[in-house]
Amino acid sequence: MSIAETGPPARQSGGGLRGAWRRFRNRLAGSADFQAQAQKWPVAKQMAKKDGERLFDLIAGFTYTQTLYALTERGALQALAERDLALPALARIMELPEDRARLLADGGVGLGLMERVGGDYGLSRLGAAFLGAPGLIDLVLHHRELYADLSDPTAILRGEVDTRLSQYWPYVFGAGAAEDPEAAARYSNLMANSQAMVAADTLAAVSLTGVKHLMDVGGGDGAFAAKVGEAYPAMRLTACDLPPVAERARARFSREGLSDRADAVGADFRTAIPATGADAISLIRVLYDHEDETVRGLLSRVYEALPPGGHLLVSEPMGGGDAPHRFGDVYFALYCLAMKTGRVRSAARIGALMAEAGFSDVTQGDGARAYVTTAVMGRKPN
Repeated sequence: MSIAETGPPARQSGGGLRGAWRRFRNRLAGSADFQAQAQKWPVAKQMAKKDGERLFDLIAGFTYTQTLYALTERGALQALAERDLALPALARIMELPEDRARLLADGGVGLGLMERVGGDYGLSRLGAAFLGAPGLIDLVLHHRELYADLSDPTAILRGEVDTRLSQYWPYVFGAGAAEDPEAAARYSNLMANSQAMVAADTLAAVSLTGVKHLMDVGGGDGAFAAKVGEAYPAMRLTACDLPPVAERARARFSREGLSDRADAVGADFRTAIPATGADAISLIRVLYDHEDETVRGLLSRVYEALPPGGHLLVSEPMGGGDAPHRFGDVYFALYCLAMKTGRVRSAARIGALMAEAGFSDVTQGDGARAYVTTAVMGRKPN
């Protein structure tokens, strides 16, 4: 889908019949008397019930995430992957008194992650899907930092605090911080674990047919490049990242038998992008780590590094622009704010930044899961 052709959605006016109806509807919905009377009308009663449940979920949502965190951190879900367990055995695994273990396990049942199987506890289909999704366990566990930061979201919005999440990701602040091998490994492991989903959705959303050599800039330990190599057996591949991270990519390519057509180069993309002869460059979950000034410089360097007719692929979680949604405009927006270094952008905004750098034919490819990624591609004119 061409971003240039579709443009942003038309703005809706707050006036006229539509605006009058919305104000009338909201007055009714906000009236305690109407809410009481609505219980007598089946259709209105059902609507009120759904609204009430949605509001309660918004109010209680933090307790849901904390229950998931505790179940994961205590190893309860992982233990149930192999067999059903009675409460005493589950309590021993979680290292909790039985009454507290029952409270947490029943919370898992309430969230649909676990099931009661006679007198035992078992894993539900949703719980099995959680364990089977690459990287979700690590993602939940590292959310401890985000949860602490969001204890006072107003302070983050005002820029008054030094967040824990910004310290968790020293990698994004530049080569100096990332020279710590432990920090680089922590970043790379978490990113690599979830990269399979990102790669699958990206490659389903766009075609790289005709590309001879792809360089994945900010490519971490080469997980995305390796997945591209599986899908395109004749393509040459380069992962470009900071030197300690590039070493991990080179090791991955060796392990996966790709060394004959894949390599890694060490560089800081905020200062230079090496010339490798690549006719396509990918930026996978890179732009939302950085502010506009850094992104403009990066896109300019990518443009210069590509030959005429070369392509740029950007893939990452994106906001909805004029139609905000929960994934990009709630979760990732606050996450980036807590990181103190980036921001979520809509596909249209990314397309505009690419056009500003000189790219043309900017198109959007929607992945199967917006909470995983959206893809935008552009071409350097001939």
